[in-house]
Amino acid sequence: MKQLSFAVGLSILLAGPVAAWTLDGDSSAVSYVTTKNTDTAEANLLTGLTGSVSDEGQAAVEVSLSSVETFIDIRNERMREILFRVADFPVATVTAALDMDALQALEPGATTEAEFEVSIAANGEETSYDTMAFVTRVGEDRVLVNSKAPIIVYVEDFGYSDGVAQLQEIAGLDSIQPAVPVSFNLSFSR
Repeated sequence: MKQLSFAVGLSILLAGPVAAWTLDGDSSAVSYVTTKNTDTAEANLLTGLTGSVSDEGQAAVEVSLSSVETFIDIRNERMREILFRVADFPVATVTAALDMDALQALEPGATTEAEFEVSIAANGEETSYDTMAFVTRVGEDRVLVNSKAPIIVYVEDFGYSDGVAQLQEIAGLDSIQPAVPVSFNLSFSR
């Protein structure tokens, strides 16, 4: 089992070795699904990703929370201002310790499954989740990491309950579900 650890927070710390792999932000995204009024599900994206992985396997990815895309302009604005509070918390940070020997052993064209312990820190809070992903060595110098199953994130774990309640009231909704499935598609090259 390959062990990876992700942490989402306010800023990214890239002290240490020079990057061996660079995240391709144009080919990477984090997606999540929100559910309102019990049975209306809506897909959302975060596409403002940058990051790298060092030769030693230290990975760091920044997620710009202002890149949120709900496909409705006023909702994008409300998510930025009320939920994510991008004025105070503009960036979520994902860090990981990767097994570079296992990656190097993966032949181009091959895919393997990896189990991740995901530690997420956002809005001054931190919690951990278990997840699974597919790691594909697309070529000698390109790797894709895609979630096999979504991570179920609970808004109360990150102090987002008040923001969700405000969004519900503003939009005149009966409910917004507090459990949010989150998936990721990351592309790295060197």
